Amino acid sequence: MADDVADTYTESQVIMTAVKVIAPFTLTYGMFMTLHGADTPGGGFQGGAIVGVTILMLAFAFGIEPTRRWLRNSVLVSLVTGGVVVFTGVGLATIALGGNFLEYDRFSEIGIAGKWGMEAIEVGGVSLIVSGVVITLFFAMAAGFTAERGPTATDADRGGDD
Repeated sequence: MADDVADTYTESQVIMTAVKVIAPFTLTYGMFMTLHGADTPGGGFQGGAIVGVTILMLAFAFGIEPTRRWLRNSVLVSLVTGGVVVFTGVGLATIALGGNFLEYDRFSEIGIAGKWGMEAIEVGGVSLIVSGVVITLFFAMAAGFTAERGPTATDADRGGDD
């Protein structure tokens, strides 16, 4: 099934050119949203979603398989894992300082403003997790179902495993 999708891809110079122009702006806006998350509306979730969707735009314009090869699975796993490590690390650091999990005010005891704990969570935790999950889910859905992975489209249309 994935081979059928790869065979039906056709290049569109209009879409490719538009994405080349738009992608740097959406990536920049996603980073802006992420970096201003604790101070203004927006945040790590919205910024991570915009960054993830920028990669999806590239995949639609230049092909899903070339984008999947360019952005290897190990990179996506590293994004999500890195975000979880940052999130957990900040939370455990506040516990080590005698507070509750993610009690940012405890950082003031070691001379760091509590705001920086929130920034670490927004920028280094949530945004990485969200962007990695958005891209991973897109690639998983684009791959479709095969006999090894799940029901075929005809089985799903019939409503079960008859």
